[in-house]
Amino acid sequence: MVHPRLAAVVTAVSCAMHVWLAATGTHGAWLSALMLALAAVCVPCAVHIWRHRGVAALHRVTAAAVAMAAVHAGLLLGAGGAGHAHGAVPSSSAGAESGGSARLLLVIGLELATALVAATLVARLRRR
Repeated sequence: MVHPRLAAVVTAVSCAMHVWLAATGTHGAWLSALMLALAAVCVPCAVHIWRHRGVAALHRVTAAAVAMAAVHAGLLLGAGGAGHAHGAVPSSSAGAESGGSARLLLVIGLELATALVAATLVARLRRR
């Protein structure tokens, strides 16, 4: 019973993080809209996982989390390690670049944790 709840909570935290980042307005209108759309797609899955432990919802969450980790890794690597600086003011200073990179790494870690929890729950449910 703990594993499905954990998967739902981690998914909900990821959704909340995307809503918060969109609300800050530091990413521009189209990225904020994209983050809100992602959260809107993932929230029903989180609810379904909490209530029913649905394998289909877990597959969608896993795929979305892996895709988002790949997108964020691409952003991190594509800008020479500075990423798109997740809210940092554009600057040539090393501090702003490392702060943006650290935030991107945290987002990547959260997305990978979401995918891992969902995928391991799928494996447990299939064994039954």
